[in-house]
Amino acid sequence: MAKNKPVKPKSLARKPRGFPDKREDVLQAELDMIERVTSVYRLWGFEGIETGAFEYADALGKFLPDQDRPNAGVFALEDDDEQWMALRYDLTAPLARFAAEHWDTLPKPFRRYAYGPVWRNEKPGPGRFREFMQCDADTVGSGSPAADAEMVAMMAQAIRAAGAAEGRFVVRVNSRQLMSGLLDQIGTSDEGTRLTILRALDKLDRLGLSGVADLLGEGREDESGDYTKGAGLDAERIKTVLAFAEAGKSTRGETLDALAKALHGSEIAAQGLSELKVIDSMLFALGAEDNVVTFDPTVIRGLEYYTGPVFEGELLDEITDEKGNTVRIGSIGGGGRYDGLVSRFRGEDIPSTGFSIGISRLAAAMAITGQMETLSGPVVVLVLDQEHASDSHALASRLRAANIRSEVYMGSSGMRAQMKYADRRGSPAVVIVGEDERAKGTVTIKDLIVGAQKAKAIKDNTEWRESRPGQVEVPLDGMVDTIRGMLEAQK
Repeated sequence: MAKNKPVKPKSLARKPRGFPDKREDVLQAELDMIERVTSVYRLWGFEGIETGAFEYADALGKFLPDQDRPNAGVFALEDDDEQWMALRYDLTAPLARFAAEHWDTLPKPFRRYAYGPVWRNEKPGPGRFREFMQCDADTVGSGSPAADAEMVAMMAQAIRAAGAAEGRFVVRVNSRQLMSGLLDQIGTSDEGTRLTILRALDKLDRLGLSGVADLLGEGREDESGDYTKGAGLDAERIKTVLAFAEAGKSTRGETLDALAKALHGSEIAAQGLSELKVIDSMLFALGAEDNVVTFDPTVIRGLEYYTGPVFEGELLDEITDEKGNTVRIGSIGGGGRYDGLVSRFRGEDIPSTGFSIGISRLAAAMAITGQMETLSGPVVVLVLDQEHASDSHALASRLRAANIRSEVYMGSSGMRAQMKYADRRGSPAVVIVGEDERAKGTVTIKDLIVGAQKAKAIKDNTEWRESRPGQVEVPLDGMVDTIRGMLEAQK
């Protein structure tokens, strides 16, 4: 008989860069995190809504590409009516469109939360994806600093609910008005120069004061030899900017005092400081102490639509990167006040504030730092005799009726291969029913976690066969309680 020729693949199996595949451990971690975070939002009285993945490109806001370049920064396509649609870049711009459309019938202020994937047509990299999950909360229609304070305090509570340990995260707060006051104070009106200054401040935690000073002056050459042109400020103006950058202190009150000295004489900065003082008072009322929420003048936030207070949630854990350098996990979400985003649709003043938590980034960061709970697989019921496979299915049905996750082995391999399958599934236990068990009305249950631990102390195969570590035989009616006890003990 002629041998079958190997089938030549018709196409190469590959996926686009920046679009991650996720197995159950990651999926379940993200779903659990979303549930915990949105539970906080609901507890604070926010209403859940969901908008579609696509929005008209012109509705996504001026921070997105010009209309003649609809695919720069976003993934876009032309609809059959020749209008450009784009996958949503975040969850805030769709909210602005939704609020503008339904403003006359919405409760005001309108408090909503949302979660789901967003897409950005940017260069992917380590921890940076083109598709990722976000979980947002926003208040539309309130200009009160109390609304900003509520957002900041709720963000801290949401990060804590997601699983971040106390003392291992912080929410940092700044104000765009303070930054505007600083730029006005040093007499800088050129938009390019102003942007260079802000980008320099944003690098303070990585480059230190001397590195930022270089970027404020002529420029800086990094370790790779790449040269970044600076803002071209003179020594006196660099001193003013650095005094602003160093105003962050151990308490919010001390930071406010230092900022007032650094920004004396600026009317817009005085307004920003006044709002931060109100926010500070409200944060204490909401239980957000100085060790959880800090005022940090180097928090910039990138999107153009922020107009007032801005905030950023950061994990403080440090890891070693592929080059052996110690780096901090850093930002896992942020937000701020965006008073013009909804107003541009309505032609009326509709102040808004909100924030977003990057669920995909937070889940990945917590997995890296060991804060992610390990996900257990299902109990696997083995099939030792295909003629009695129905017995195994009946046992699995009993376990599911008791709300114990379980499955029956569906392959045709022997016991050794089935045990290997259960191990790869991360199963906590297997259930074995053979001829002897059927005759006695029993089942054999093997605790794979305890069994593996005890097996490490066994020196030879004879001892292993005699002791059968982690393995018990129980009456059929005792199967559920025995497995439930194993699962509880494993926790």
